[in-house]
Amino acid sequence: MENFFQSLLTNLSQPEYGLIVLFCASLLAATLLPLGSEPVLLGLITLNPSLLWPAWCVATLGNTLGGAVGWWMGLGADHVWSRRSSAEGQKAHHLRAMQWLQRMGPAACLGAWLPVIGDALCVVAGFLRLPFWQCLFFMAVGKAVRYGVLLFGWQWLNG
Repeated sequence: MENFFQSLLTNLSQPEYGLIVLFCASLLAATLLPLGSEPVLLGLITLNPSLLWPAWCVATLGNTLGGAVGWWMGLGADHVWSRRSSAEGQKAHHLRAMQWLQRMGPAACLGAWLPVIGDALCVVAGFLRLPFWQCLFFMAVGKAVRYGVLLFGWQWLNG
């Protein structure tokens, strides 16, 4: 069993596999699944420092596409929303949050990188039918900045 894991880690550290694994991890991390792509990204950069720029781009692309999946899920969630928000207090709370998001518009998707609420922002943006391409642009900017700060902070600390 130990040989299996050693072989798996060796293969995943190869550039041709590492970026694919990073893409999948970052895409899944941006959905409602409780995953994080940061350890995969930092592990890949630690093993292959020459992949800094491609890893940044791949992680940003995967995470942005995961946010787009959330947006599309929100677009089709109207009937589920009406059943889940039957309690009056919950309805008022959700209504305030949705009014805030609608007032902010697609720029609110800059916060898609935030832990816990970022994935929900993408879903609610789709539910409110905010413009897809504008939301996608703001998601990408927010996620690229987050990964950039993480990567260059990691490089600076391990300088």
